[in-house]
Amino acid sequence: MVDLSARTDRLDAYLDERGLEAVWFARPNGFAWLTGGDNVVDADATTGVAAAGYDGDLRVVTDTIEVERLADEELPEAFAVESFPWHAGSLAEAVAERSPAPAAADFDVPGFETVDGSRLRQPLTDDDVERYRELGREVAAAVETVCRNLEPDDPEYEVAAGIDISLASRDVDTPVVLVGGAGRAQSYRHYTPSDAALGDYALVSVTGERAGLYASMTRTVAFDAPDWFEERHRAAARVEATAIRATEAAAAGTLSGGDAVDAPDGAGGPDDAGDVFEVIQAAYDAVGFPGEWENHHQGGAAGFAGREWIATPDGDEPVQRPMGYAWNPTVQGTKSEDTHLVASDLTERLTKTGRWPSHEAEPVDVAGIETEPVELAAPVIR
Repeated sequence: MVDLSARTDRLDAYLDERGLEAVWFARPNGFAWLTGGDNVVDADATTGVAAAGYDGDLRVVTDTIEVERLADEELPEAFAVESFPWHAGSLAEAVAERSPAPAAADFDVPGFETVDGSRLRQPLTDDDVERYRELGREVAAAVETVCRNLEPDDPEYEVAAGIDISLASRDVDTPVVLVGGAGRAQSYRHYTPSDAALGDYALVSVTGERAGLYASMTRTVAFDAPDWFEERHRAAARVEATAIRATEAAAAGTLSGGDAVDAPDGAGGPDDAGDVFEVIQAAYDAVGFPGEWENHHQGGAAGFAGREWIATPDGDEPVQRPMGYAWNPTVQGTKSEDTHLVASDLTERLTKTGRWPSHEAEPVDVAGIETEPVELAAPVIR
């Protein structure tokens, strides 16, 4: 169950700030954030079959096909559920007719402003963190179970199918499943599964979703690793470790001399994504792969999206806590990636089972961050 009081407190502040009477969410992650439920029937659709709104009261609007199922299976009792005939117009029209105005929505409703749901979803609440921990363990357990049984002759698409099944059995959806054997992992950063055999080694990168939360991770299995493999993986891991330590400093407001987002009233805000990205660039230089960051995005904040934001050189998104962060540096055929929780009192690897080998990755020595090693997933050598 989501903490509805924490949600409505944020929405009250948003409505007051914008001078609005209501705000509505029909995109699946926004709907899940507010309700804890699922409004998806067609996975290809950008909006779901229902919209959740707040106008001082919690409301859901959907059509007559879905109203009973959503009320019975997806929604807390606090939500008043309203329906419209499935043949009588669109969800957007139904919301416009029933909502006080002025209003905002995360989908296209005539006359409504657009709300940036991502900003409202950050930082995570205590109940979000607990559900995130559970999701991280489930995703890691499913992916690692499959990876422990890989063989060099396995086709990439069969590995992907096994991961889909393993996660589905845990009620976790898989918006991203990438499987790259040795040949394709060296050629492409997004190794969408093909019929190619894994060969000398495999990279398996997965994003799992449940109840609106997303956890991302990569696991590496080497059967006959190339000579350069260990050096490059270690370099990628050191960049990830550096990104994590930079995130901690940025969230505390100490990376560029600011103040923490959870500091006492009157203090300033956290540092931003661009500050962390600058450290990531320096890390690639320090590990001997300058410019490697240009070949793939480096990740960023995670929570109610695979990435709530992706760090860029000019990124101005605040680095908040408690929040999930999934950094995913790549170095020429290798990758290091897990989802971490960064809070004021701890940093925790969420995609961890304790049954996969790990290693201590040392952050590079960059001003403003701690250089204490970070425990990360190691390659399995078979």
